[in-house]
Amino acid sequence: KWQKVVSKNVTGLMKKPGRAIIEQERIKHMKTNGQGGFSLIELLIVVVIVGIVAALAVPSFQRGIRAAENGTAFATLRTISSSQVGYFSQNSRFARLSELNNASNQVFGVTAGDRVIRGRYVFEMTPSNPTDAELRDSFTITATRSVSDDTVYKYELTHTGEIQQILP
Repeated sequence: KWQKVVSKNVTGLMKKPGRAIIEQERIKHMKTNGQGGFSLIELLIVVVIVGIVAALAVPSFQRGIRAAENGTAFATLRTISSSQVGYFSQNSRFARLSELNNASNQVFGVTAGDRVIRGRYVFEMTPSNPTDAELRDSFTITATRSVSDDTVYKYELTHTGEIQQILP
């Protein structure tokens, strides 16, 4: 039955060639419009796949950021150590953290009282306000970072130039 209708329509179109061209364009337009979009199921599958990829990628990305920040803190402690050696050779004592940061044009971070803040790390001396006599012998600087999941990263630099990871 379907073939008879199609052949009848095709025969009718053959008699009027202008109408055949219009009908062919209409059919072509319907086909392209009918197949141009995605179904709801296809879109949901794509959303689920993107969600899975994001769930796998975000923790790795965060670990990478944390490792980079830890590396920056370590490099800052190395720079502080070498700056302390230079300061000691000129002044016969080690510098307070704020003195050292001000002498080097705030290269270590922003001075906030006895602390220096660089990124997510806070650098501070132990004791917090050492005397000149204490600074003739030694110094200890800690770099502390507190992460939102209560993980604390802490590094310690001593006058020997040794950097130790205290936490975690």
